[in-house]
Amino acid sequence: MKKLSNIALTSIALLALAFGLAACGGTDSQQPAAETSDSTEAANDNGAATSEAAPEAEPATRSFTHAMGTTDVPTNPQRVVILTNEGTEALLALGVTPVGAAKSWLGDPWYDHIKDQMKDVVNVGEESQPNLELIIGLKPDLIIGNKMRNEEIYDELSAIAPTVFAETLRGDWQVNFKMYADVLGKTAEGEKVMGDYEARIADLKTKLGDKLSTQVSIVRFMANDTRIYWKDTFSGVILSQIGLARPPAQDIDDFAARGVTKERIEEMDGDILFYFSYELGDGGATAVEDSWLKDPLWQTLDVVKAGKAYKVSDAIWNTAGGVIAANLMIDDLYTYFEVK
Repeated sequence: MKKLSNIALTSIALLALAFGLAACGGTDSQQPAAETSDSTEAANDNGAATSEAAPEAEPATRSFTHAMGTTDVPTNPQRVVILTNEGTEALLALGVTPVGAAKSWLGDPWYDHIKDQMKDVVNVGEESQPNLELIIGLKPDLIIGNKMRNEEIYDELSAIAPTVFAETLRGDWQVNFKMYADVLGKTAEGEKVMGDYEARIADLKTKLGDKLSTQVSIVRFMANDTRIYWKDTFSGVILSQIGLARPPAQDIDDFAARGVTKERIEEMDGDILFYFSYELGDGGATAVEDSWLKDPLWQTLDVVKAGKAYKVSDAIWNTAGGVIAANLMIDDLYTYFEVK
């Protein structure tokens, strides 16, 4: 999305202000009940009345440092808009249902594995092109986005509500998760979620034992691109955390080999292979996948001849990119490695 003009930015700010003024026009009955007294009377040991000060109120906002600078955010946000898929999973895992969220890359509009938790959430558009008018209408008190996706519209989002950005969207989703828990005031809950996840990683690692030397290959099919995924990917990071080996051609601390042709098919080989397709409904990715799986060269791969090539969910192994998907991927690994 291109940067909006100054006129457009001013319009957004004015519209946001108008919504705010409208929200303030309700009756007193719509406001939370006020405390009836700043102090309470209590008898001291001599029977005399004494005054006890009321507990000090929690500050309404606090300063929060993030990828775009420092922003005053609410201490207890109630209406959160989240602009990344992995961020949506983080909020749900922390017990926070956003009022608006970026559309899932797959699904209508949400991934199957989260759709039941997202029934009342407004779809505010793609990660790379959120609908600012929809966001304004939701009257958020906090917007969470990502510099890699939304840097060009940070000022426009900030004119709507306090906005904080994570830095990037590569494999290590746990860095972003900790930031989300912090800005939401859910640090303790976040530590519990991460503690449970790390315990599952440790348990699987222990149970795999000698199987940790198994070389795991990861391949993705898309309509116009076939990729061999390396270690700085969602699935790659999880495999590394468990301690599973990768084939030499994939043991690379980077993202992926893109535009892979069949001349490089030997780089897909391993002891076990997981592949997934990013299918948008037009059949393009499915056709590409079929062309690879039916090719005689595919049949020559040792992993295919051993019957160890498995199709898994693109949403869970790659696209969703959050803590819920990470746990579902671990479920798959327990299944395919036949450990309990």
